[in-house]
Amino acid sequence: MSVGEAISFRRRRLILAALVTLAACDADTTPIVHENVDGTNGAGGGSPTDSADLGRTGASSEYRLGPNDRLRIIVFGQPTLTGEFSIDENGMLSYPLLGNIPAGGLSSPQLQQNIARQLEAGYLNDASVNVEVIARRPFYVIGEVQKPGNYPYVANMTVLNAVAMAGGFTYRARKNDFYIKRLDKDGRMVRVVANAGSRIRPGDTVEVNERYF
Repeated sequence: MSVGEAISFRRRRLILAALVTLAACDADTTPIVHENVDGTNGAGGGSPTDSADLGRTGASSEYRLGPNDRLRIIVFGQPTLTGEFSIDENGMLSYPLLGNIPAGGLSSPQLQQNIARQLEAGYLNDASVNVEVIARRPFYVIGEVQKPGNYPYVANMTVLNAVAMAGGFTYRARKNDFYIKRLDKDGRMVRVVANAGSRIRPGDTVEVNERYF
């Protein structure tokens, strides 16, 4: 073996060793899944990410409520029970007369049915309740971006849009593949394999990883 071939061989071994070391540095044990063409998580979880659904301002039977969502609740004929309310970090909604109501993980129709049922149980006859989402919870961008943090969700957002809102990539960023951390329909945290065009949802965390070289 010539000197040049020996040096080249050593370089390849060093590169391989570095790749193995970097892969081992990812200590995140969150399950990794792939997204199906219908927008659901490959592990069988997740609600559809259809842009028309997430783009609607009003209530959606698919969208699941969570912390920091802001709602407008209308009880017809009852101005003291009508107003804007936020879901707290524990997924609870503080509501007049009823106190703290579990809201996280419910759809808007489910929440309005719960409120109507509780009002009818002790306060009103035939309560007519409407729940509308007026501001969805923010999403997060972490890793190799200029300004990691949380940002207000905008309909039809992609990973690349999210990175742009976070000030763009750093020089160390991997720009072709990403993870999106989110809860699946069973409440389990997963890491969804994504690309620049993948749609994000309210509450998602976009992970921009460091490139190897």
